[in-house]
Amino acid sequence: MLSPALGKIAVYYPAFLGGGAETVALWMLEALKEKYDLTLFTVSEIDFERLNAMYGTTLSAQKIQVKALFPRFLNPVIDFLIANNQPLRMLLFHLCIRDIKANQADYDLSISAYNAADLGKKTIQYIHWVKVLEGNGWYEKVSNFSIAQLKKNPSLSNSQLVQEAVQKTYGIHSTVLYPPVVLDIPNEAQIEKENAFICSGRITEAKQPDQVIKILKQVRAQGFDIKLHLTGGGGGAYALKYERSIKKLAAENSDWITLYENLEYADYVQVVARCQYGIHYKKEPFGISIAEMVKAGVIPFVRSQGGQVEIVGAQNQDLFLEMKQRRSPKLLLF
Repeated sequence: MLSPALGKIAVYYPAFLGGGAETVALWMLEALKEKYDLTLFTVSEIDFERLNAMYGTTLSAQKIQVKALFPRFLNPVIDFLIANNQPLRMLLFHLCIRDIKANQADYDLSISAYNAADLGKKTIQYIHWVKVLEGNGWYEKVSNFSIAQLKKNPSLSNSQLVQEAVQKTYGIHSTVLYPPVVLDIPNEAQIEKENAFICSGRITEAKQPDQVIKILKQVRAQGFDIKLHLTGGGGGAYALKYERSIKKLAAENSDWITLYENLEYADYVQVVARCQYGIHYKKEPFGISIAEMVKAGVIPFVRSQGGQVEIVGAQNQDLFLEMKQRRSPKLLLF
């Protein structure tokens, strides 16, 4: 799809606050950095050293120019506002699009690593879910956002589920390109598996780690001496009230729950690799943390609807959380 003749590429990814989409964006930059002149358009300045430690990339300011709306000293304030104020978040994301459009003549190609977008010219767009940036006329005026232009873009989807949603929502075809799963797993013979579950992802209400804790509490109540390793994924300034509630739950059950926050890549790999089981409650468009579990030899329990089914395999019915009306889900394996 790309050619070295293209030369200069503008990449749109507005906020690095953690998550699977962030993984894709960073590894996209990693894959292109040696052959293309890359400029990353984002809201806040980024810390390549921190991101490399967390995701296993080797990115640097020498390889990638960053055009941010705000200087680095404002990062804590801007990241907090993006995470906790949805109207301001959308405004900043569209201001970032406007910035790309103002500079589009300097680039041979643009790429949206953050879903379907009108960046002012034909754009390769990697879609994690639909209708993320569009749908509000006021924000669209800020960036002069065109749905018609969005529909002309060559499109990639992160799962068959999203591919179907793209077709239904935009009436366009997209090619499925699963996110990269880059865990460098140690030799399995050297790993001593624990009778433990891994739950990986941002500690946010959308991911529902509180439901995971409730489910595994019920499993333990049935006499199974299991533990839970709960990781904070990429971290970020997401809803602080919910995060505090999870920390409180973990502290109250510290005899069997270990909470890790902002693990570096190498440490995260070690935690995942030594767990026998995994669990993920949220229905996902894809679910990169689940794919990491599978690569690490972990047996994952997931919901029976969502992109994660493509990872686990629809035939593996025993790995789906059985949903009972008015009752909590249960693990079929136990």
